[in-house]
Amino acid sequence: MPRYREIYESLRQKIVLGQWPPGHRLPSEHELARSFGCARMTIGKALGALADQRLVTRRRRAGTVVNAPRPQESVLEIHDIEAELLAAGVSYAYQSLERRVRRANAADAAALGVPPGTPVLALTGLHRAGGRPHALEERLINLQAVPEARAERFTDISPGRWLLRRIPWTEAEHQIAALNADATIARRLAIRRNTACLTIERNTWRDEQRITHVRVIYPCDQHRLVARFRYGAA
Repeated sequence: MPRYREIYESLRQKIVLGQWPPGHRLPSEHELARSFGCARMTIGKALGALADQRLVTRRRRAGTVVNAPRPQESVLEIHDIEAELLAAGVSYAYQSLERRVRRANAADAAALGVPPGTPVLALTGLHRAGGRPHALEERLINLQAVPEARAERFTDISPGRWLLRRIPWTEAEHQIAALNADATIARRLAIRRNTACLTIERNTWRDEQRITHVRVIYPCDQHRLVARFRYGAA
């Protein structure tokens, strides 16, 4: 195995095993060259291989930073969109489009698994990356499970991040589908009507109580889902 590949594998293991989390700044090329006892050119080649795999971002003067899997999302985890974009060096903003407290209609009740008439908070928002639309989010929050959400305006923080910080969850379910953008989705995501989109619908529970139902819609060219399994795992 070439020396740079050995170094690449050593560095990659630190990333995939979580020793270097998203946003972590790697040692400089000079420091790595001293650590591995090799030429700086060899380190540069190893870092280039990491960048090719989108595991890190290299910037002149700023150094090398571990990426969050922004265009790759694990199917089996709940992700903080803001944290992933910021870790990847992309500016982030959440824009609240609609907010309404209402009694659950038939569709709300089916989505949240609650009786019709249950108080819910219906939210629509836009995640922006680098000033551009990144994902459209449509969310229902069960106000019986999360009564404190009634007072939150979600102007400075996205609902997903707010829930992850405050409400412990015990179970989650993902459903993945494709759709063609209708006129409303196209307008909000600044894409053409009928553009192919990827949707992730998620239900989250705390014990037996449903907390939230959310649908996140991405233009297909901006997002990719990945699941990795170990052979023989149950």
